[in-house]
This record gives sequence, structure tokens and C-alpha cells, in this order.
Amino acid sequence: MYSILKRFFDLVAALITLIALSPFLIPIVIGLRLTGEGYIWYFQKRVGHKNQFFDIWKFATMLKDSPNMGTGSLTTRNDPRVTPMGGFLRKTKINELPQVINVLIGNMSIVGPRPQMQVDFDIYPQEVKKHIYDSVPGITGIGSIVFRDEEELMSETDMPIRDFYVQHIAPYKGTLELWYQDNKSFITDTKIIILTAWAIFFPKTDLTYRWFPNLPPKPAILTLPEK
Repeated sequence: MYSILKRFFDLVAALITLIALSPFLIPIVIGLRLTGEGYIWYFQKRVGHKNQFFDIWKFATMLKDSPNMGTGSLTTRNDPRVTPMGGFLRKTKINELPQVINVLIGNMSIVGPRPQMQVDFDIYPQEVKKHIYDSVPGITGIGSIVFRDEEELMSETDMPIRDFYVQHIAPYKGTLELWYQDNKSFITDTKIIILTAWAIFFPKTDLTYRWFPNLPPKPAILTLPEK
């Protein structure tokens, strides 16, 4: 019953979002056409439900050949591969809005584990890879909220970026997504949606851990120092 009602909610929410934001999205489309490399949409293969591949929709925010440049699938703060308009879209998460089309198609949900590229999915331990996509991947999720500052984390570390991701970020992110599989419900999903909006305005919030006190504790190395 949860899956059926969640799919109904996804369809309604995606349609309302698409209609409501259309006047706002049109200027973005025009702006992307006139800046950067002039392309609007970015499609990428991601691992999805039951580990099947699908094409994710995003607004284009990086150079076309960025997966073969610099840090590859990982993006750092002030990454030179990000286009001028792309920096704003990424910071506000507006670049993720086209994924409402994925929701309408059915290969994504509003809330769920974030879909990974194969190269990043392969980093997860076997147990995580086996169960992380028992749920349809989401536009937002517990991992998205906790790691909203992921780019800043990788910019601050003294370790090689890929090593830091593999040794510290990926294990905890996988643990969070398994937590979601064990705790998914309408209440959990509703809280995640509210927290996603809250984190846009208060990115340093600790409300996530107060609302979900049974979350796996965050390793100290993944906490940004106060500035």
C-alpha cells in the first residue's frame, strides 16, 4: 500500500511542481542557452531501482566533457568545470528540478536514495549495493540532506579528493541510505521533504539529527569546522 500511495503522491507532486514552476524555469532555459556552452539539458546514466540503469535529467551546469576532466564524477567547491550560471543552479539545487520529469516517467521518486553513477556505486560495500535501491531513487533523500555540503567537504580536505570520498563519504552515505530502507514511511518522507526545503535557507542546520535521533552518528571527519 505504501508503494502505491507513494507513486500517486509522486505523480501529483511532480505535475503540480512542473506547472507551478514553469514561469520560473523558462528564464533558466533561456539563460543556459545564452551562457556557458549553450546547452540546456544534461543526461547521465545512473543506477536506479533494483540496480537498473536509467537516464537522469538535470539542467546543464558543467562543461560537456567534465566527466573526463579534473576530479571526474566528483565536484568540488569553485570547481572550474562549472559554468557561470551553473554555480548558482548547483548551490540552490535548482539544477535538480528537471528530475520531476524522471518522477513522471517513474524511474525516480520525490524521496529516496540518490541515484549514483556506476563509478561511485561500485565504491559501496556489497551489502549497500544489494539493498540501497530496493526503493526507487529520489530527487531528495536523507543522504542528500546530510551531504548537502559534500562539495565543500571535499574542498577542505588535505587528502586526495577521491581517497577522501572512498574512505569517508561513501561509507557513511551508504549507511544513511540503508537507514532509510529500514525507516521509510510517509512520516519519514514528509520530514525529509521539509528538511530539504529548510536546508536551502539554513544549510548548517542540525535539525536533521534532532528529527531523526536514531540516524547513524556522523563521523567527526565529516563535520566542517566553524568559520
